[in-house]
Amino acid sequence: MSAEGIVADEAIPALRPHFRFQWEPAQGAHVLLYPEGMIKLNGSAGEILACVDGEQDVAGIIAVLSAKFPEAGDLADDVMQFLSVAHDKRWIEFK
Repeated sequence: MSAEGIVADEAIPALRPHFRFQWEPAQGAHVLLYPEGMIKLNGSAGEILACVDGEQDVAGIIAVLSAKFPEAGDLADDVMQFLSVAHDKRWIEFK
């Protein structure tokens, strides 16, 4: 991430230790589990975090989501904004 808080295309996001991403049938949504609780994610957040594997860079995640949801138009700003918020909340880190 840059000094301005903008996520770089070449940054590689990964879940921070102690967080686990999964589908939770009881919630009907993707969730982030951590020792103190659970975060229920909306559909967009779930789709983005499903691509966060610690190996794919931000540009690759945007490309995957753009191919999966072509009707959504340009997703770059939304993906970068979510990843920035997820980083600020300490859900993810950048390699």
